[in-house]
Parts: sequence; C-alpha cells; structure tokens
Amino acid sequence: MRKIFRDIVTVNEAIDRLYSFYTPKKQVKEVEIRYAVGRIVAEDVYAKSDVPPFDRATMDGYAVRAEDTFQAEEDNPVRLKIVGVVEAGERSELEVKEGEAAEIATGAMMPKGANAVVMVEYTKRSGDYVEVFRPVSPGENVMFAGSDVMVGELIVREGTRLTHREIGVMAACGISRVKVYRKPIVAVISTGNELVSPGEELGEAKIYDVNSYTISSAIVENGGEAVFLGIARDREEEMRSLIEEGLKRADIVITSGSTSAGAGDVMYRILDGFSPGVIVHGIAIKPGKPAVIAVCNEKPIFGLPGYPTSAMTVFELLVAPLIKELAGIREVGGERIRARLAVKAFSAEGRRELLPVNVVAGSEGYSAYPVSGSYSGAVTAFAFTDGFIEIPENIVMLNEGSEVDVRLYSKLRPADLMIIGSHCIGVEILLSIMRGRRPFTAKVINVGSTSGILAVKRGEADLAGTHLLDESGVYNEPVIRKYGVRDAVLVKGYLREQGLIVARENPKGIGGFEDLLREDVSFINRNRGSGTRILTDMYLKDLAEREGVSFEELVGKIKGYTIEAKTHTSVAVAVASGKADVGVGIKTVASQYGLDFIPLKSEEYDFLVRKDRMNKGIVKEFLNTLTSDEFAEKLEKIDGLRVYERTGEIVEL
Repeated sequence: MRKIFRDIVTVNEAIDRLYSFYTPKKQVKEVEIRYAVGRIVAEDVYAKSDVPPFDRATMDGYAVRAEDTFQAEEDNPVRLKIVGVVEAGERSELEVKEGEAAEIATGAMMPKGANAVVMVEYTKRSGDYVEVFRPVSPGENVMFAGSDVMVGELIVREGTRLTHREIGVMAACGISRVKVYRKPIVAVISTGNELVSPGEELGEAKIYDVNSYTISSAIVENGGEAVFLGIARDREEEMRSLIEEGLKRADIVITSGSTSAGAGDVMYRILDGFSPGVIVHGIAIKPGKPAVIAVCNEKPIFGLPGYPTSAMTVFELLVAPLIKELAGIREVGGERIRARLAVKAFSAEGRRELLPVNVVAGSEGYSAYPVSGSYSGAVTAFAFTDGFIEIPENIVMLNEGSEVDVRLYSKLRPADLMIIGSHCIGVEILLSIMRGRRPFTAKVINVGSTSGILAVKRGEADLAGTHLLDESGVYNEPVIRKYGVRDAVLVKGYLREQGLIVARENPKGIGGFEDLLREDVSFINRNRGSGTRILTDMYLKDLAEREGVSFEELVGKIKGYTIEAKTHTSVAVAVASGKADVGVGIKTVASQYGLDFIPLKSEEYDFLVRKDRMNKGIVKEFLNTLTSDEFAEKLEKIDGLRVYERTGEIVEL
C-alpha cells in the first residue's frame, strides 16, 4: 500500500518541530594545538607568559647604551669597547657600561645596561673596538619583554575558528593544549537497489552512489565528522540495522533515498518504528519535498530524498545549521551577494524553492543565471553552479531583471574567461588546446545564442557562441544588430552540420520534418533561444505554410515539441535511449552515439566578442587558437565540424 505524505509543513515549522523534540548539546574536548587547526575554541584562552619573555635584539649588531651613540656621524664615528658576544638562546652575564658595546645576534637576550642595538651595517670592527657611524635611539632594534603579549592577556576568544595564526600565538605563550568543541559525528547511509559505489562496474539500470560522497563532504565542510555506514538495499531489516548502528555511533544520522510515496520507499515506516519516531514527513520546499525528520534516543535522524540536489537542498537548510551549532560554529550560511536575474524564473506556489544559479559580473553589477528545467536529480545543479536563490512559498514567478539575494556555496572567484551562449563541443576543443599551453580558469554557461548575445551586451561575458539564422538567410549579423549590440564585434568561427538525429538504421523511416506529424513519432526539441530551436521553428513554419495551417496548430500535433533539451548531447542521449525518435542537432553528437543523421544545413557557429575585451590576454589567446593549425586539425577529426575560409574574420557591427 502506498503512503501519502503527512501534513506538508514549511521549513520553519519543520525546524520548530525538530527542536521541540531535540535539544542540541555542544560537547567539549581538549586537543593538542598541533591538531587544533580548524577547530572552534570552547573557552577564552589567556597568555601564560610574556611574549617575548625577555628583552631581545631584533637585528644582528652591537648592543649599546643609546646615549653613547648620539654624537655618531658617518665621517666622525663613535668608538666603543667590545666587552663580549651574546648568542641567541644563551643567558649572558655581560653588563654594558658607558663607552662599551656587546656583539649580539638576532633574537639574543639584551645584556644588562644596553637599551638599543646598532645594526652591523652601520659599524666597523677594529680589534677590541667597534666604530659606530650612525646614532640609535633608546629601544631601537629591541623588542622588550611583554611588548607583544603580556601574561594574563586574552589571546583567543571562545567561538574563534583556529587558524595557523592563533595556534602560533598560543605556542608562543607556551600553551600546548586547548579546549575545543567536539566535532559532531554524523552517520551517513545511502539506500537503494540501484546504487553502485564509484569504481565498481555499472550494470544495467544501475547508477553510481553520489549522495554518500556529497553528504559526507558537506558534513566535514560544516564542521562535523562523517562516518559512512554503507549502502542499504531496499529491505526494511537492512535499513533498520544500519540506522540502529548509526544511533549507537553518531550524534546525528542521515539517510538518503526511500523517502517519497512510492511503493519501494519505506524510510518513513522504519523511522516511525523508533520513539518518538517521525515528526516531519514532507516539507514545502523545492526540491526536497519528501524529506523525513525523526528523533530517537534524543538524536535526530534526517531522511533525505534520493535525488542529489533535493538531498543537498534539505541538508543546506536543516542539517548544516545543526552541525555548525554542535561544532560551535557561529557562521550563518555562506556569503550573500545581490544580483539581477538574467532570465525569468518560475516556482511552484506553496513551496519554498532553492534555485541553483551561476553568477557573473557585468557592467551593471552581478547577474544570476538559473539552472533551467528539472534539476532535483542533476548532480551539476550544485556541482557547477555558484550558489542559489530562495524563492518564497507565495511567489510563482520572478521576472527577468528582478533583484535577488544569492547565497554562495563558496567564495566567488571570477573566471579568467567567461563564455555564455550556445553549446558546442568545438568550444571545449578550443579551451582544451589553451589549457595545454598554460593554466587558466574558464566558465562556460550554455543558455543558448540569444541569451549569450544579451550577456555580451550587458558586459557579463567576454564572448558568446552564437549560430542564429535570420529570415534573410544570413547567420548572426542581422540578429545581433536587431538586439542593438554596439560595443562588440563578430568573429567568424567554424561550420557545423545540423540535421535530424535518428536511431541507428532509422527504424521509423524518418525523412524530414513532415514525419514529425506522425502519431508513431516522438520528438525532442531544443531550448527556446538556442540557434537550433530557431532553425527548427523556421523549418516548421515553412511546413505549416505548405500544409495550410498555423504554426501553433502544426506544433500542437508534434508529440514532444514542448519537451526541451539544453544541449546537442541531450538530444542525442534522448534518441539513443529511446525516449525520443528524432531531434535536431549537430552531426558530431550523432556520430558519438552511433546514431543516424539526416543533413539539413551547414550553419555558421561564430563568436560575439566585446570590444573592450579584445585586448584582454586570455581573449586574444582564444582568438589566436581559433585560427591555429592545431585547432583546424583537431576539428577535422570531429565528424560534422570544420574551419573554413572565413574562420577568424572580424566583422564590425
């Protein structure tokens, strides 16, 4: 019997319920400072000795009475008698009196009577005497006892995350051990018959276990200690056994998978067998709705959904703050920045959504590019994005240009080269050649040609890949001018062969766009704004005209027209896996997946480059690589791509 969700609660209600059954208790342990880096100090630390513990010289030279040098001049040096040598680490019984000096090493204890050090560079030794060519003032080149840290002084406050700096100060004060908050131990369990550990052979209908690695890493990043207990298959006794082990060994237990309402999802039933058991099943959040929270033996158990992004969304909102609290970490979430949405974003009403975004800097500040489509199961949604925005439960749409707060996963580091636009394997070949010459960072955001053009216009991208066909039959130039792009040039790229991608040996006998109207043919489309989508719609408009129907009526008859893929590779995978019979894409990916290809048109894939970036070193290197023999040779090996006589030509707009 399938289990429907219990009452769906908001994130805040889920937190309130958790803390009504569970009270976090921080624990303290004492560790050697050698192993304390990154730990949180549990109590104020006070100096046990002065730093330095004695007056010491900060330069090699001669310890003197400063007043004996006041008359020293370069052409009339002061002559002082040397009464001995003071080495670092030894206690000297010497006393410097009027007209005397002692040779001294850096770090050595100042002898009695001396109150300054003359640097050796300003002296000249002659037998038992030294000539001083420059006067010194009292205290010059001397660090006095306690001048850095005085005994009893507060040197590290409770709640401080220890770095090499604080540890160095404690070592200087003779402190060898420090009390820190104990890292909470978090048990991690993955569930599912379909899971295989990375490194093992991936059988049919199996997937690699992603969650145990991401969750365990996130636990460590948030101040905890992760203990992976293994993968539990979809058997209640196996899951229960691992959860019971986790309750014995850890402060928190996290499972992933088996939380939704499917027949095989039994986590809620297992957790409800504990006492007090399940306190939350279903949270008004996207992604992450099926999450379960339970309590047993005064320890929380979090049942996270199986999809990676769903699991990490719940972790970020509910689990990470708890781990930080137990570890004594007072940092609240990641760094936040204000950005402008680059495109519209839609959300489900009644559910708070955490939407992954890429952040780019432009002439008007930061812009956020949301991850498009369904992303709860996408690993890249959090692996290759900069952060996320929260969309409240009562918001169903955020308009393009809306101001949003972006919570960053880590410190935002601008890439050396920012490319926004249409997806193409040729770009990756270019970057691969460049990386072989020197290290650099590049960020490629595949959002389609149109969005790439607008990104260049706003100054967010150094360059954009584009292949937009105008009604005049000319690629890119007329379309770019229509968008009012002024401060950029078009650099001609290379040719790509576009066509219909079908299964090997074309079992459905598809010959052209007219076959998309057949009931036995399913289509996979490209995302709106992409050059391939525009090319597709141009062919379909011609077909609609020949059929004597409207464009809207025609596409309404195409099974799968509204299903969008954001890359050529996604189209090929959909056809190869049988999810679609046909899609429009480049010959390259058809060949890679062993699919048949029906040519339509050789298109021009070009690069729109901002004028103010043309002299940027990495951009110049990109354009030089574009016209290189090495790139031409590598491109020729890719079926359906080739350079031509216009490659590298600069077109003023």
